[in-house]
Amino acid sequence: MITFTPEQRNELIQRVRNYCEGELSLELGRFDVEFLVDFFTKEIGPLYYNQGLFDAVAMLDKRVDEVRESIMALEKSETK
Repeated sequence: MITFTPEQRNELIQRVRNYCEGELSLELGRFDVEFLVDFFTKEIGPLYYNQGLFDAVAMLDKRVDEVRESIMALEKSETK
């Protein structure tokens, strides 16, 4: 499971609470919001985390290809 610092967790709890109140007109107690944050962290968080990893690998692959091309551009022609 993804872990957050106490400060990050409190920020997430406040954001979810604000969203529920502002967008859904739903007032939730702290316990309910903590439960939601824990659920999202456990069930949905890994999906976002893994997508971030895949995106990072794709970006890195692109950069490595660019570096490879730059290195190959330095190749000297052979003289006989």
